Order: sequence, then structure tokens, then C-alpha cells
Amino acid sequence: MNSKSDAVNYGSIYENVVAQELLAHGFSKLYYYNSKKMGEVDFVVEYNGEVFPIEVKSGKDYARHRALNNILDCSEYNIPESVVLCNDNYTQKDKVTYAPIYMVMFIHKDPVIDVKL
Repeated sequence: MNSKSDAVNYGSIYENVVAQELLAHGFSKLYYYNSKKMGEVDFVVEYNGEVFPIEVKSGKDYARHRALNNILDCSEYNIPESVVLCNDNYTQKDKVTYAPIYMVMFIHKDPVIDVKL
């Protein structure tokens, strides 16, 4: 790479990979959260009957996620957990799980079982 214009935007690539994996694992509706007051969150899905925000970070400052913190702190939303997919190891802090980007393969929508008696 010879100049900044040649730089690859890994954030966009990671977000596309996560979107493809989520769709492949049964999440037919992927939402993006954007609020002037709260900020932006990359993905919001329904997971185990709860709202589940997913933030994707390609850089070293993955622990900085103001918008995610804002929605987790909002008692009106009552969000129990979230995940930040990043380039670091698996850790957990409060309601946020930090996981390596490849671990998106383990996020599956539970299939609805139709039992007919």
C-alpha cells in the first residue's frame, strides 16, 4: 500500500462478514440502530426472545462503544446482554461479551419447533 487512499476499510469488511453469517444462521431480519441521542449500533437482532445488539469493531479501540453503552444503560430498553465482535480474545464485562470476530459462527437463531399433537 502506497498511500492512505489504498488503505482497506476492515470495518466494512467485518460488518459484511457478520451480516452474511447472521443471515446464514437463521436471523432473517437484521436491524441497524441509529439515534441522534443514543448513537449507532451495527446490528440488532432478536435472540432467545430478547433484543440482542451486536457491535463489530476492527480496530484496537474495540472497548470504546458509546452507543452500545447508551442503549444498555437505558432502563426503558431492558437489554440483558450484547456482544462486541473484535480482534481480541474472549472476555466479558457487565452486559458486554467481547469475542473474536470468527466466533460469529456460534451465534445461531434457535429454530422454532412446530409440535403438532
